[in-house]
Amino acid sequence: MIVRAATDADWPQIWPFFDAIVKDGQTYAYPDDLTIDTARSLWLEPAPGHAVVATEGDRVLGSAKMGPNRPARGSHVATASFMVDPAARGKGVGRRLGEHVIEWAREEGYRAIQFNAVVETNGSAVKLWQDLGFRIIGTVPEAFDHRLHGLVGLHVMHLQL
Repeated sequence: MIVRAATDADWPQIWPFFDAIVKDGQTYAYPDDLTIDTARSLWLEPAPGHAVVATEGDRVLGSAKMGPNRPARGSHVATASFMVDPAARGKGVGRRLGEHVIEWAREEGYRAIQFNAVVETNGSAVKLWQDLGFRIIGTVPEAFDHRLHGLVGLHVMHLQL
C-alpha cells in the first residue's frame, strides 16, 4: 500500500466511497445531498490543506485530508479527516493513513493534532486513534445526529507531537 498526495484525477475513485459514507449517516455531518463538485471542494482543499490517498496499484483504498485546525493563532495544531472505501476496511488502510498524517504533521512542524468530531459510537475509529496515541480530552454530548442511534456524543481527541 502506497500513500501519496491526492490529485484531481483521484477524485472519481474517492467520490463513490465519500458519497456512500456520508449518506450512511454514521460518521460525518456533511449534508446527504452533496454534489460531486461540492464534495471535491470540501475534501481536496487548497493549501495549507493537503489530501492524500492510500493506493494499491491503481486502486484508491482510502483518503485523508489534513491541515491546520484553526487559522492564525491556532495554526500550530493540525487536524485531519479520513475515509476508507468500505470494500477495503479491515486491511489496515485507516491505520496507514493515520500514521502518515502523524508523520506529516511532525514534518510540517505542528505541535499537536486535534480531531474535533469523532463520533463516540464509531468504536473502530476511537480504538485506532487511541492505539496511535490520541487521548479523548472531552465529549460534546448529543452533538451528532446518528442515522441509527439518534443523538450521540462527539469526542474531541488530541495527540501531542
